[in-house]
Amino acid sequence: MNYDIRDIKLSEKGKLRIEWANQNMPVLNLIRERFKKKKPLNDTKIGCCLHITTETANLAITLKAGGAEVFLCASNPLSTQDDVAASLVKNFKIPVFAIRGEDRKTYYKHLQAVLKNNPQITMDDGADLVSTIANHSAKGESRQGRRSPIISSQILGGTEETTTGIIRLRAMEKKGVLKYPIIAVNDAQTKHFFDNRYGTGQSTIDGILRATNILLAGSNFVVCAYGWCGRGLAVRARGMGAKVIVCEVDPLKALEATMDGFSVMPLIEASKIGDIFITVSGDKNVLSEKHFKLMKDNVIIANAGHFDCEINISALKKISVSKKKIRSFVEQYRLKNNRKINLLGEGRLINLAAAEGHPATVMDMSFANQALSAEFIKQRKEKLENKVYNVPLEIDKNIAELKLKAMGIRIDSLTKEQEKYLTSWEIGT
Repeated sequence: MNYDIRDIKLSEKGKLRIEWANQNMPVLNLIRERFKKKKPLNDTKIGCCLHITTETANLAITLKAGGAEVFLCASNPLSTQDDVAASLVKNFKIPVFAIRGEDRKTYYKHLQAVLKNNPQITMDDGADLVSTIANHSAKGESRQGRRSPIISSQILGGTEETTTGIIRLRAMEKKGVLKYPIIAVNDAQTKHFFDNRYGTGQSTIDGILRATNILLAGSNFVVCAYGWCGRGLAVRARGMGAKVIVCEVDPLKALEATMDGFSVMPLIEASKIGDIFITVSGDKNVLSEKHFKLMKDNVIIANAGHFDCEINISALKKISVSKKKIRSFVEQYRLKNNRKINLLGEGRLINLAAAEGHPATVMDMSFANQALSAEFIKQRKEKLENKVYNVPLEIDKNIAELKLKAMGIRIDSLTKEQEKYLTSWEIGT
């Protein structure tokens, strides 16, 4: 059911926080002003499965300003900010199907609630909407020889916000089960270069510190995977005085981490010396029983990848004799040998479970990509196939230009002669 407004103060608090974030989202503001005038999303239903944060609220408000009817559910049970959800419903008349801490059954019920509104464009953070549609479609076809009723024949396309979701969607495309075109917002340069690196790096540290109040300086800080998120996290942990260890399976990324000045070793070796372990891989069971058994007493483990499968919590439970909640976001598992392992945020995204997610300044670019990609889908719907597409380069560059302008930064431009030279094959012409 829709978010239940029981506390007016909660919604007013959320409104103020949404306004605060909006002050640091100048690109999205410029897009919103144009959307208000042009209404490029008029008569379009958009179903969003995203983290319910102040930044997401500003995206939803922008889409609505463009003429869209927006329906929103959470992409993670612990990422919903209830005051923001309340404010969206009460102050902006945007239906929200989410509540912080919802169980698995309620989570999927809320996904269905969005889909029952028959969205024409979907926005995902982890591909749960798209995969749910694909599963329903497959079941409907196998039972009836036709599509399930949950599938709207009006779906024009969708967008995907995160690396994990893109991996799932490309796999769906390869298997021929992707039902409509997707724009890979995550792969835009103005998204993963900034959001994944600077946003995840800072907000993950923020989540760890809010959850534990530990000192990072002098600690052995293990980063499991050196993608864009891992890069950002490693740099920021080092900046706070931690001794950073990177664990990788990709030789190119391992070499890059080495050249960036980090220690690189197998995770099984790092397990013996690490004080803090953070997974940012997008894969499952990165930290598992063989690692837990080698870890120091009172070690801290957390996840900053999208899903809660990166830490094998079932294996941790199996080798533990007791568990207690020692702080708001810390569950302490005691092993048979009396050593303690502290799991943060139930193994879910620690930057959203214990903190507020990415700063608005970087989400400004990410959500500008979302808004403009939705407009692109509406404009080009007849030309798009059931494939995963990159964000058009002109959109990426436009967002970068708008961001620089908002920051008061000017850059050079090529002369006609220089442009001609760069497109010529003859030296000196």
